[in-house]
Amino acid sequence: MLEHKHEHHNTQFHNVSRAFALGIILNSAFVLIEFAAGFYTNSLALLSDAGHNLSDVAGLSFSLIAFKLSKAKATNTFTYGYHKSTILVSLINAVILLIAVGSIGLEAIHRFISPVETPGISIIVVASIGIVINTLSAFLFFRDRGKDLNIRGAYLHLALDALVSVGVVIAGLLIYYTKLKWIDPAISLVIMLSLLFSTWKILFESLRLTLDAVPESIDLEKIKSIVLKVPRVKNIHHIHIWAMSTSKNAMTAHLIVEDEMNEKEIAELKHELKHELKHNNIHHVTLETESQSSHEEFC
Repeated sequence: MLEHKHEHHNTQFHNVSRAFALGIILNSAFVLIEFAAGFYTNSLALLSDAGHNLSDVAGLSFSLIAFKLSKAKATNTFTYGYHKSTILVSLINAVILLIAVGSIGLEAIHRFISPVETPGISIIVVASIGIVINTLSAFLFFRDRGKDLNIRGAYLHLALDALVSVGVVIAGLLIYYTKLKWIDPAISLVIMLSLLFSTWKILFESLRLTLDAVPESIDLEKIKSIVLKVPRVKNIHHIHIWAMSTSKNAMTAHLIVEDEMNEKEIAELKHELKHELKHNNIHHVTLETESQSSHEEFC
């Protein structure tokens, strides 16, 4: 059988529920601070960033619910359980972010047409708080960011928020020293473009997974090659690979095996192959077998 010279893909997460809960609490507190400061100072940069952070809170909340649902047991109706809810939530979060991006852009254009004076010092203070909160929140997801689309989305958006807050601090300094009114909506447009860039890839991958496309992390030709390297497997066809959730993948396929294989040998072959596929991030595998002669006769 095959030799194993690589490690299993790790789909175990480290205190993800606690990370999402802490992220929700930290960002909810910051949203309240930012909205209050934005209304008081009439700053679009703060209000637009607060709106985005509110969408982050909603996204983190949806993700937390999805992770809880994904652990629920399968039923006669939902035979795979609720794993797919994590993909649905990833798609919803991306759409929410795009709506937030659109609203920021429209308001920024309006402010360019009708500029409003904003106090730079207040913007600097609030955005500095945002740098700390968003950096701490992003750090909560750093360890598991490569294992799940929702976790990666949370990490990227929170890390980007920290960078955006740095940009807002710079805008506040420029407003304080230059008194130029257009800087506030200009920084809002920068926020909008950076969010659009970071959200697009997650939206695209979420749509792919929703339509049962082969996950981005899976190379179909590589999987076929792995299967064909197994002794006594002659061919593979009717292969389908799709995402059960944002972190777990499934596969079905028909294997053509040598004629003289008995049931015990076929069972051992399937067991070894499923173990090998688990190394390649495929966790639920269903395999059918047919002999080489019967396949040729049928064809």
